[in-house]
Amino acid sequence: MHVRYEGDDDPEKCTARKLARFDLVELHRSDRATPYGVVLNPHAERALSPADADTGAGAGALVALDCSWESAGEARFSLPGEHRALPYLVAANPVNFGRPMRLTTVEALAAALAIFGRRDRAEGLLSKFSWGHTFLELNDEPLRRYADCADSAAVVAVQQEYLDRGEDG
Repeated sequence: MHVRYEGDDDPEKCTARKLARFDLVELHRSDRATPYGVVLNPHAERALSPADADTGAGAGALVALDCSWESAGEARFSLPGEHRALPYLVAANPVNFGRPMRLTTVEALAAALAIFGRRDRAEGLLSKFSWGHTFLELNDEPLRRYADCADSAAVVAVQQEYLDRGEDG
């Protein structure tokens, strides 16, 4: 797993740096140094699905961009690769707890792994954080449902059910 590391947020709260200290991800300081793969990008037109595990990520390249949410504009996601957006999930990190789609780097990577059917690896990443298990608990049902989808269109259909629930409540 790879992280394009911008270094523009609080180093004490940076989940990517902590994962790197445990040799769970490799940090890259430039786009050129970051390997081609499945890039987790909230601005992507296609949703991440289990089918993506057979593309770049199947070869081991799952890529996240670690930057502050304030600077996470579309232009920042210029990395080469297959760009995919994570479907609707709720953050468990202390800064954005309960807010939809405001995930930390570790939450994004763990979500992708869970959707790819690698929940044990997702649990391993999250185990380094006191609040990590809460992410899987909060998102247990959607992550399992997304992991059962055949493709991006099916993931979007499941996601729409969660979005519709939010509008009703």
